[in-house]
Amino acid sequence: MKKHGSKTSVVLCCFHRRKEKGFTLLELLIALLISGVLVTAGYGVYINQHEGWIIQEQITTMQQNARAAMHELETKIRMAGYKLPGGFEPIYAKNSNPDTITILFKSESDCDAPIEHSMPQPSSELRCDGHDISCFLENTWAYIYDPFADTGEFFYITQVQTSSSHIQHNTTDLSRCYPQGSIVAYVDMFKFYIDKTDTTHPNLMERHVLETPVVYAENIEDLQFRYGLANGVYVDVPPAASVVREVMISLTARTDKKDLQFAGQYRRRSLTSDVKIRNLGL
Repeated sequence: MKKHGSKTSVVLCCFHRRKEKGFTLLELLIALLISGVLVTAGYGVYINQHEGWIIQEQITTMQQNARAAMHELETKIRMAGYKLPGGFEPIYAKNSNPDTITILFKSESDCDAPIEHSMPQPSSELRCDGHDISCFLENTWAYIYDPFADTGEFFYITQVQTSSSHIQHNTTDLSRCYPQGSIVAYVDMFKFYIDKTDTTHPNLMERHVLETPVVYAENIEDLQFRYGLANGVYVDVPPAASVVREVMISLTARTDKKDLQFAGQYRRRSLTSDVKIRNLGL
């Protein structure tokens, strides 16, 4: 029995020694190589997915910018000439490639009041005695219109004296003295154009009345207009706004950055729309 037990001990000893044997250098190198291949493949997949996500995000943003720009242009152009006083055209077109358009219409606030006393000086206050002028706000642009001469101009309201119904414009004199019966009103004027000062980021600019222009939509690189006239002819610049019946809009948006998977170029989307003008030539 002892002899058999001795043999058993020897066998167990040899078995434990084989179990404690480590990896060889070659095995370690092969394991590292395989791990490197797997990590590299995984990283490549991650990079491709990440780049695809970035590209898709840029495309989504581009499409949103294009739709927002088109909606704003459609809305403002459709209002051209709405209840507009005399003194100016409701549409000013410029074939500037990219094109420029300026639209004018009476503000939806429907705020207006006549002056009851002729102005003795261009700097004189506007006296709307007996009329409610509470709808006018300080530090805003308004328009004064002389219906007798069919002319007018924008001015900046500096103070509204509701108790006496007087409107002040202390920062700038008017160009002339307006007579009794002239109308003070809110008139909206919107100018749209493409700013390419930064060639890598062209933007659709919107300017309200005479205020500082603001970026309405980023990465809009082209804007084109065609004007359908009452006689059925389409032109780049209409001879007069009163004969315009339709405005065809075409704009092109692009991604913020170039796409290396797209031949190193910007991805672009173009939108077109036809807007019927209902407030002109009536």
